[in-house]
Amino acid sequence: MKRSRDHSFETERLTIRRLSRQDLPDLAAMLSDPAVMRFSIRGVCDRRATRRFLDWSRDCHAIRGFGPMALIGRESGEFVGFCGLVPEEVAGVEEVGIGYRLARRFWHRGLAPEAAQAVMAHAFDVQRLETVVAVIEPAHLASIRVAEKVGFRAFVTSRFHGRDVRLYRLSREQWRDMNAPVG
Repeated sequence: MKRSRDHSFETERLTIRRLSRQDLPDLAAMLSDPAVMRFSIRGVCDRRATRRFLDWSRDCHAIRGFGPMALIGRESGEFVGFCGLVPEEVAGVEEVGIGYRLARRFWHRGLAPEAAQAVMAHAFDVQRLETVVAVIEPAHLASIRVAEKVGFRAFVTSRFHGRDVRLYRLSREQWRDMNAPVG
């Protein structure tokens, strides 16, 4: 994974960078798609809600040093979706969670796990976080598969915004053990 000074980094197929105002049209199209937003707590977003999301993302980066990141196809330059670390309050506890959402035309290509893997590496290796959680509805099988591919295994059932969810937790030590060089 290549990193740059502007807080962006790359995977084999993606550039991962902070969301910007230029992303608004593509982000609004994605967040207004009912299929993409099926498991979203907020539901489908209109353009105003998308602007609030962009503002919140910028504030997250300014205050916490992390937040949702745009996923851009390295070859095409297309907006693919977002993935990043987000503050989550779960059962009264402030957590750092990973979140990801891709435009429907990019589903089933392995891009979500590729992005999530890079974001998790950044969380543990660069930002030196101790733990990251994933909050996933039990019926959201695609999201569960992404989480499992990057190393989340055990979960507890919890309530999140009035919904039953799986709360996965991955520590830096577990991450290091899974990603240690062999030999």
